[in-house]
Amino acid sequence: MVDRVEQRVLRFAPLVLCLSLGWYFWRLGVPSGWGMIDLKVYWSLAPNLLTDQLYTIDMPFTADFPLPFTYPPFAAAVFLPLSWLPWVAARIVWQVLSLVCLWWLVRTALSLVAARSGQRFDATWSRRALLWTALALWCEPVRKTLDFGQINLVLIAGTFAAMVATRHLVAGFGVGVAAGLKLTPAISGLYFLVTRRFKAALWTAVGFAVTVAIGFAASAADSWRYWFELLGAADRVGPVGSAINQSLRGALSRTLGHDVEMTWPWLLAVAVSAVLTGFALRAAVKARDTLATVVAVQLFGLLLSPISWSHHWVWVIPLVLWAFYGARRSWPVLAVAAAWVVVTGADLITFLIDQQPTIWEIPRPWPLAALGWCYPLLGLLTLAVIPSGLRGDTREPAGATPPPATSKVEPSVG
Repeated sequence: MVDRVEQRVLRFAPLVLCLSLGWYFWRLGVPSGWGMIDLKVYWSLAPNLLTDQLYTIDMPFTADFPLPFTYPPFAAAVFLPLSWLPWVAARIVWQVLSLVCLWWLVRTALSLVAARSGQRFDATWSRRALLWTALALWCEPVRKTLDFGQINLVLIAGTFAAMVATRHLVAGFGVGVAAGLKLTPAISGLYFLVTRRFKAALWTAVGFAVTVAIGFAASAADSWRYWFELLGAADRVGPVGSAINQSLRGALSRTLGHDVEMTWPWLLAVAVSAVLTGFALRAAVKARDTLATVVAVQLFGLLLSPISWSHHWVWVIPLVLWAFYGARRSWPVLAVAAAWVVVTGADLITFLIDQQPTIWEIPRPWPLAALGWCYPLLGLLTLAVIPSGLRGDTREPAGATPPPATSKVEPSVG
């Protein structure tokens, strides 16, 4: 019955995607009115790399505080071509690129599910990718990414493609370059270690080293300042206690009323998440479930990071797709997936942001502090239920890419 209903719905997938995109762009209005404040930081500040002032000059025209360039120098070098475009053109290019990467992210996740279940990525799976892209467009992490002009969709789609690439060089070097753009993808190296892709892990280090070298070649002064003075300064990135920071550190800080930094409450929370991640990864690798393994690694990275803005949680999309198509139908998995859909679809984070007097005020009334745990708590619950959703039986069709954990063939960055 469910299959028949889905087949009928999938017939209209291209139309649904067109309607979703049409409604989205109609709400956006004309390109000259698109805010995309983070893209403006990339676009306006990247050229300062050429004058050794990348981390000296901030973008002053913001509502809350002057925004600095917070990524490594290599990222500024990558953004330079974008800064040569007129501001309106840069916004249009970035919106289109981000939307294509959203589709690619969905397609990559579904292709892993299809291969593991012994199916080829046929027309049905392609229509599923279109349908889920149309739906994912309206979840909070994606909407915030597009509204801010953030790099997340581009970076995550590329990191994901690199992680599951067959060749060690492509996989590792791609993740290394992604980490050179923005440090958070470095957690992906854990995936190579737990799946025993040690060559890929080595290539990750090589790729990252190349980006650092390029940064020093572009500006030795800015590179020295970033790597030896600014690295680790979370307060420079933004307010740790703001509701939009959905890391463990952010949630704990709002609950306790002050920035917990790396003190015992944070260390205890990290220890709990590390244990849950360990069990999830052990079970996922044993079950040869590539998508579940990737999701577990990335959730751990989001929990561990001092700053995980809500729009960094785009990894929720592959997670929901795994729960819907790739996981065993257990009630804990379905309940957690449904909770993710409700929380991200209802845009709870925007409500919490509206309730805080300023982005700098850390203490919260207990109901708001409790709601401010929505992403970290669901992240921990997801790690806890992943083992219960893993399927024990898998089939690999001829020509499909085998899970990297057992592949004997040498095994794509935003």
